[in-house]
Amino acid sequence: IMIYLIQKGMQPALAFKTMEAVRKGKVKKSGDFPGDAEQQMRDMGVPDWWIESARKIAYLFPKAHAVAYVMMAFRIAWFKVHEPLAFYSAYFYRRSQKGGFDAAMMCGGTDAVRRKINDFKRKADRTANEDDLLVTLEAVYEFNMRGFSFLPIDLYHSDAAKFLIEDGALRPPFVAISGLGETAAEDLARCGKSGKQYISIQDLSNDCPKVSQTHLDVLKSLGALGDMPDSNQINLFDM
Repeated sequence: IMIYLIQKGMQPALAFKTMEAVRKGKVKKSGDFPGDAEQQMRDMGVPDWWIESARKIAYLFPKAHAVAYVMMAFRIAWFKVHEPLAFYSAYFYRRSQKGGFDAAMMCGGTDAVRRKINDFKRKADRTANEDDLLVTLEAVYEFNMRGFSFLPIDLYHSDAAKFLIEDGALRPPFVAISGLGETAAEDLARCGKSGKQYISIQDLSNDCPKVSQTHLDVLKSLGALGDMPDSNQINLFDM
């Protein structure tokens, strides 16, 4: 629209305003073009059918936006091919921000992921959250089939939110644990990076007040706490 009007002789600024008003449906809604654009179009010999067609447009997707999307798609595709761990790190991070990544479900290897995908696909009444998890599971399966794997979540090495690239693998963050929110994840990351070596889960719990016992139980089940004992007390029979 803008290029056509400029070619007809309209000043670029008014041609741009006319294009924006038409493509956003403002002309259709009000029936009027910006300023004296309609009179200028008629004076420049723009056909009546063109003007009336412009009045009927509710929305047009701008070419520049389309180009921007394509350019972004090429960038993403380049990283997926040439820097796959950087790509998957960013992708899984975005999925985890929406609750679409569950470490317990997705870090068990190719066979476990494939079984979970099949379980979800057989389920006729999936929830929206399960649909999100299925999308992520399929990406994890692709990730595994390309020869990549996840390292265990670890108190001393995992980040609160980012999937870290380590030794050709990804280490999931604390927020990848289902039910563990951002606040608790940041508390765990703070404790893990404090430099202190915790002697027990009780010791860790004292330093991380925002982490519940339920969270600690999940961390323990995932192996994130290593062989850390539950209590500060020492059992003589274990010595």
